Amino acid sequence: MQNFINKLQSSLNDGSFVKLTLSKPKANSQQPAADLRNVYVKPIILKNEKMFSFTYRYERRDETKNYDAEQTLEVINQLVPNVFLNASLFTLTEDITLLISKKGKATVMSKAVKEQREQNVQHDKVKNRLINTDNPWWFKLGLTTREGKVTADMQHKFKQICKYVEIVDGVMKNVKFDGKIRIADMGAGKGYLTFALYEYLTQRCKYDIEMEGVEIRPDLVVKINEIIKESNLKDFRFVESSIDSYQLSAVSCQQPIANSQQPTANSQLDVLIALHACNTATDDAIIKGIEYGAKLIICAPCCHKQIRQEMEKSGKIDVITRYGIFMERQAVMITDTIRALILEYFGYKTQVMEFIEMEHTPKNILLVGRKSDAPVDKKAILYQIEYLKNQYGIEKHYLEKIFLD
Repeated sequence: MQNFINKLQSSLNDGSFVKLTLSKPKANSQQPAADLRNVYVKPIILKNEKMFSFTYRYERRDETKNYDAEQTLEVINQLVPNVFLNASLFTLTEDITLLISKKGKATVMSKAVKEQREQNVQHDKVKNRLINTDNPWWFKLGLTTREGKVTADMQHKFKQICKYVEIVDGVMKNVKFDGKIRIADMGAGKGYLTFALYEYLTQRCKYDIEMEGVEIRPDLVVKINEIIKESNLKDFRFVESSIDSYQLSAVSCQQPIANSQQPTANSQLDVLIALHACNTATDDAIIKGIEYGAKLIICAPCCHKQIRQEMEKSGKIDVITRYGIFMERQAVMITDTIRALILEYFGYKTQVMEFIEMEHTPKNILLVGRKSDAPVDKKAILYQIEYLKNQYGIEKHYLEKIFLD
């Protein structure tokens, strides 16, 4: 242990320190936060002085603190072995690894560095952003200043936008598209996420896409279309419509697919997106996606009132749902589970994932359906839906109307 500390102190003093990683949290340690997973240390230049930046990686967040060389040594002595059992020190000439067993035995291994190694002392690392805030539409949408800096009150929205783009891009990479990709964003609102996806897919991924934002408020539609026109963005438009009455635009449009039929391979709608469409508006969006045979349906549902009202009306209260907050959560899970099952009934492989961390929005569930050619046991799916409904006294899920239309 002292051998490792001596090497760490030497690297801090002679300027050869590159980085340090602490890992393997000690079981039953006395650390203040039990969810601390790692600590990463790197040198930085702060106000013309050399400091050391500590990134504390917790399960759901990161914290950063800066120390001088003397403080750094003190903090490491506190963290190892009291909190972490492994430490990896990287210097300009040597890699040193400290391993501490459960019984407290310390082992140090070192390896000389053969390649040329450099230090990164840049404090404000340039982030590899998925969208370019210098693009003029972001200022016109109110996200940034004229200089392209995200405004203080839009920081959370910006993080949400970037996470959204990252997830959608990852999902789209697993779907095969032929030619131009036609995308409809239902309930697009002010257009932040619609513009972000359009920008990323066209400018970063070089996809050939046709984007349509669907919004019922006429003033927003007019405003957004003006921004699109001023920005000279092609194959991009907003249309005034409710979700349930939406029809594909006349441009290369085909008729919706009857619910009793399987979607054809050359469907003109490839991707349907509905983020935070309130209550049954999410179901209306899913219906449109199924009717037009979308290869990919992506929804972030919210306001699950319909099923909760059904549950309360039935009077079927169990040990969980007798608590109001759990009734709400159970209604959310049942609503989205039945949505996923109905998507599977129509040949979609479904996935439920976290959209954004809870600290940024409680509406953080993303429901994804990818069109699949795999055989579907429709009877089994209908049985599962009926079982859930009977268990919680639900007469009908709004999305079931797709079986009747």
